[in-house]
Amino acid sequence: MEENGFTYTYSAKEQEEIRRIRDKYAPAEESETPMERLRRLDASATKGATVVSLAVGIISALILGIGMSCIMVWGGKLFITGVLIGVVGIVGVIAAYPIYNHMVRRRRAKLAPEIMRLSDELMK
Repeated sequence: MEENGFTYTYSAKEQEEIRRIRDKYAPAEESETPMERLRRLDASATKGATVVSLAVGIISALILGIGMSCIMVWGGKLFITGVLIGVVGIVGVIAAYPIYNHMVRRRRAKLAPEIMRLSDELMK
C-alpha cells in the first residue's frame, strides 16, 4: 500500500524568521568570557542598591512634600501633623544614602570570592 504524503519547504526569509523566533526560546548558551563575567559581577554589586536607595529617596521626598502641603495649605488645622509627616520624609531622604552604602558593602562581600577568583585567573 502506498502512502501519500505532503512536503513543504519554507523560503529563506521564513527560515530566518523561524530561526529568530526559535532563538528567543532556546536556553542561553554560556559564551561569556571571564572578563565579561567580572564586569557583570562588578556592576551587579551596585544595581540593586541604586534601585532601592532611589525608591526610598523618591518616596521620602514625596512624603516630605505632603508634609509641606499640610503646613502651607491647611495651616493651623494640620500644622503639627504636617511637621511630623515632613520629619518622616526628611529622615527617609537622609537614610537613602546609608541604605545604599550598606547594601553595596553587603553585596560586595558576597561577590568578593568570585571576583577575586576571576581577577586572579585573568591576571595570570
